[in-house]
Amino acid sequence: MLDSACLIFNPVAGQSDPDQDLCEIKRHLKPHIHLDIQFTTEDISAQQLAQEALERNVECLIASGGDGTVSQVAGVLVESDISLGIIARGTANAFANALNIPQDIEGACKVILAGKQRVVDMGRCEGKPMMLLAGVGLEAGMIEDANRKAKNRFGVLAYYIAAFKQWKGFKTFYAQLETQDRIIEVEATAITIANVAPASSILAQGPAGIIVDDGLLDVTIFSPKNRWKAVGASYHLLLSALAEDNATRNDIGYFRTQRIRVSTDPPQKVAVDGEVVGQTPVEIECIPGKLNIIVPDKFSSEQPEKLQGLPGLKIKSKTGEPQNQVQTQQKEEKSNIDVLIVDYRLPD
Repeated sequence: MLDSACLIFNPVAGQSDPDQDLCEIKRHLKPHIHLDIQFTTEDISAQQLAQEALERNVECLIASGGDGTVSQVAGVLVESDISLGIIARGTANAFANALNIPQDIEGACKVILAGKQRVVDMGRCEGKPMMLLAGVGLEAGMIEDANRKAKNRFGVLAYYIAAFKQWKGFKTFYAQLETQDRIIEVEATAITIANVAPASSILAQGPAGIIVDDGLLDVTIFSPKNRWKAVGASYHLLLSALAEDNATRNDIGYFRTQRIRVSTDPPQKVAVDGEVVGQTPVEIECIPGKLNIIVPDKFSSEQPEKLQGLPGLKIKSKTGEPQNQVQTQQKEEKSNIDVLIVDYRLPD
């Protein structure tokens, strides 16, 4: 059980009353542990407060805010022995949702007091920590439209409004995805590379049940041909996520990898953990087992990969088997989409 903790509290996160939230946190935690409370401001970030706490050798850091606050604190704690507790008070709270951490303050505090720790993976995008996921294309556009003003006014509805705007301006792009062992070329509307993703992160739901400690990133390729098919594909992803089933549509693909480089034509915006950070090309990798987090019990499941059926798909092996170049042409009966798979041996 914890003896002490530093609470990093973001007073502008979410839409609830921060004073009431803080009083409730104190009521649940202070009788049991010594609590050092630090507040974020416009000039003082959660990252700065976490770094200062790390230098004081605190026993535990508790992040109270949205995904941005949690991500900043988690990034500082990567490869440290200090545990991270989460009291989610943001708009989406994707990380807490993905780890089954209760959304109510009392429930989250009970998890922290129980002190059960799990070592989970972190991602790294262009050298910077990535706790949740990176979105290329549609996801990044939605995040850019759902700005702080919109979220303060509409809450989680801001994301649906942003999704509608992106739907009206529907467009596809050419993408090249390079991993350690192959190069995948495909037409897409969105590409999502997830370390952790709850069911609410629709565009990351190609595979069922993302595993938080497998040392791999989960890549979902979203490739509907028009805006109406995009609605159907999104609904399919939602149902798949709720049922914990793998997506089966031909315009949705997914696979797992430890490292990936994404290039697109034309260049696409890239969002990481809810913030637009730049544009493609972008390199992302998984850092296995680098974050100690306080969680409730249970996670899950193995997931396969599915690429066949995606429009304009080409796959080139980098592993060198077979020795001679082999081309096989496959056709999905339902979609009439050609899939070209090319294997070749790289020169020594």
